[in-house]
Amino acid sequence: MNARSEDFWPELTRSIIGSAITVHKRLGPGLLESVYRACLLKQLEADGLAARNEVPIPLRYGGVTMPCSFRADIIVEERVLLELKSVEALTDVHQAQILSYLQQTGLRVGLLMNFNVTRLVNGIRRFVR
Repeated sequence: MNARSEDFWPELTRSIIGSAITVHKRLGPGLLESVYRACLLKQLEADGLAARNEVPIPLRYGGVTMPCSFRADIIVEERVLLELKSVEALTDVHQAQILSYLQQTGLRVGLLMNFNVTRLVNGIRRFVR
């Protein structure tokens, strides 16, 4: 597929980011990731978006699905994976994590969001595989 990254769900990701900004404006930085996740789920629902929480991601290795699994923080509209953080700074490990989750789920678009920033737009990274 030769599509550019901006071709993958731009309206949906804008809506998700808008929901996240609403949560961040109401709560501010400095809380636990679980608080932001719970509030973002409520906000996504209020904004008319279907979202699933703590979605199991099976591990596929060598053509076999392994009994262990990971969990995606949120999957929105079965199209966008959200990985939430509340950390001092995003690292390469966080980036590797979301890219691995995208690969294992088969989803193409992910948003890595760090709520522990003064302006949420500075804590969001969009990934397309």
